[in-house]
This record gives sequence, C-alpha cells and structure tokens, in this order.
Amino acid sequence: MLYGIAAATTALFLAAVLAALLRVPALRLGFVERRQRQRRVPLSGGIAVVLATCLVAIAGDRWGIAPLGDDIGVLLIAAGAVAGLGLVADVWRLKARLLVLGTAVAAAFVVPYGDTGVLAGAVAVGWITFVALAFRSLDHADGVAGTVGVVTAFGAAACAAVEVLDGPAVLMSVLAAALTGFLMHNWPPARVALGSCGSLFAGFLLATAAVTARAGGDEAEGAGVLFALTAVAAADAVLVAVARRLAGRPLLRGGPDHLAHRLRRLGLTPQGVAVLIGAAAFSGVLVGTLAHTGWVDAQAVWWVAGGALVVVLGLLRVPVYGPPRARGPYGAAPARAGRRDPRAGARFGPRSGSRQGARPGARRAAVYGPRRQSESAVEHPETGDRRVGRGASSQVNGSLRVRNG
Repeated sequence: MLYGIAAATTALFLAAVLAALLRVPALRLGFVERRQRQRRVPLSGGIAVVLATCLVAIAGDRWGIAPLGDDIGVLLIAAGAVAGLGLVADVWRLKARLLVLGTAVAAAFVVPYGDTGVLAGAVAVGWITFVALAFRSLDHADGVAGTVGVVTAFGAAACAAVEVLDGPAVLMSVLAAALTGFLMHNWPPARVALGSCGSLFAGFLLATAAVTARAGGDEAEGAGVLFALTAVAAADAVLVAVARRLAGRPLLRGGPDHLAHRLRRLGLTPQGVAVLIGAAAFSGVLVGTLAHTGWVDAQAVWWVAGGALVVVLGLLRVPVYGPPRARGPYGAAPARAGRRDPRAGARFGPRSGSRQGARPGARRAAVYGPRRQSESAVEHPETGDRRVGRGASSQVNGSLRVRNG
C-alpha cells in the first residue's frame, strides 16, 4: 500500500518534470504538432509518460519492493516497442497499416492464451490493437486523451485488484499518476501533447491490463466490461469512421470530425469539452468496474452501449465538413468562367484562344496577356489622345482575390 502511494507520487512528479524539461528541446528540433493554425505544441509529453511509467515500474521490481512478475516485464517491453513505433510515426510520416501491424504483433506477445484460448486470444489481439489506435485518435484536442487515460487506468487497476493481480494493478496506478503529471502541461491551452508515442503506449497498456483482468471469465460478459471501460475511445473511432464513410472521405485522412471538434462546434469551451468527455469516460468505467466486481448486473453495460450509440448518432448531425468542390465530367475541376476583352467587350474562352461571339474571320486573340505591358502608345478613350507610357496593370483593374489560408 505504501509502495503504491510512493510509486504513484514519484511517477506524477517525474512525468511533470520530464514534460517540462523536454519541451524546449522539442521546440528547437521541430518535434511539434500544429494546432489552431499557428500554435505549435511539442510532442514531448508522450516521451515523458513512457519514461516515468517504465522507470518507476522497473525500479520497484528491481529493488524487490513490488515484484511485477515476468508477464509484466514482457508487457513493458511490448508497450515500449509500440511507443517506439509511435515515436517514429511522430518524427516521420508512417503509413497507418504499419502502425496497425506493429501494434498487433506486440499484442500477440502479451495476450494470456492459457486463460483465453486461441480463438478468444485472437479476438483479444484485435481488441488491444483497436483500443491502442483509438487512444491515438483521442489525442486530437487538449486534455482529452490524458483525462480519459487517467479515468480508464483507475478502472483497469480496480478490476485487476479485484482479481488479486498485483502487477497489473500497480502498473495501472503508475500509469494513471504519470498521465496526471502530463495533464499539468496538457490542460487547455496545452503546452505539450502525447503524440503517437504516448497515446499508443497508454492505450496498449490499458487494453492489455483490462484483457488480463477479464481472462478466464465469461466471454460475453467480458466483452461488455471491456467495451464499458473504453467506451469513449470506441465511440470516437466509430463516429469518425461512419462520418467519413458517409461523406465519401478517405478513412485515414485527418479532419475536424472527432468528438471534441463537434462539441466545440456546439459552443463548448476547450475546458468544458475535456470535462464533459472525462465525465462520460468515468460513467462508462464505473459501470464496467461494477459489472466486473458483480455489484451490478452485467446487463448494465447495455446502458453504456446505448448511450454511446445515441451520442454517435446525435453528433453525426453536427456539420464539420465544408461544401464539396464541384468536379468536372472526368473528375477534374470545372473550367473557369470566360473572361471579357476590356477593349472590345468580347468574351474569351477559358482554354481556347478564340473570341466567343466575335465576327467570323476575326483574328484569334491570346487568352492570357503579359503581366506587364511594354511602354508603347496607349490610347485613352476619354480624350482620344495617344500617349507613350505604361498601361494600366491588370492587377489594379481586376477584382481583388483572397486565398483562404
């Protein structure tokens, strides 16, 4: 008990200090994520969470204060590999299929097949991969991923403690403390962010601990508990997938279509969004924990599923995409409207150099004139005089065009 409190306190302060110390080097190296156009958010928070969690857990195991066991050692190695893969994705552009494949391979080494069986173990591998990537998707707004991660970690720790799994329980407590220290710098307006490194690491540990706590129990009830513990992350992933499918957008293309983005369009402040999503996560985790311990009937998880479905269907009606750009018959952008000759009033086609509506046999004119007119005789229609000088620039006479962005 005393070690758990000391370990959590150490992880909290270590994560907070590391996040602050790594912020300046991340800014200088350009290891940042741009949010709200010009604001640059360093991705050093994920590295701080990974280092704080692993260092505190390994120190307790080495000193014999809280032996974690061989299974937790393998779990930390696999989670560290997933974090390294996420760090590569933060530094360079990494295809999503490589993230999925790497996370699935790491999950295959930590699933307790002796308790779950081969078939259920394969499903658990898919679930761990899905939750890890869903937590990566939650890092789209300030304070959201950290708040959901803290709440979920406490729920997973409680489920592990009920099953007398001291190693996963201690590890989840350390992770919750590290995420709390990270939140000191990530609360809106955020000064650091998790990035793929920290979000994949946290989601992988949380999903694996929940699967380990539920291994060997009823499969249908276990699936409901696992969903309740990670209902917010699952709802966000489903919302994004359905919205992009209905809009005809690529599934892997980013966009302002997540939970926090839609809630912001409804008028909530960034702090209000983080609190509301955290409260939703707490509700799901509470139901899942009570169902796992047997204090409530397992059918209560259906209320969580129904609430998540109502939220997804309701937020789908919030417009987040701009109007689609008109396309031509072959998928190309439509041609620009014709331009008129300022001297003769005749229209020129957008592609061809012929004058539309001109007399038959008239000479073809160029569509795009030079940017500067040579110093030659220019006739002024008001006076009829011909003066030598530079003609009026088309940039002065033409209408002003402003590019968005």
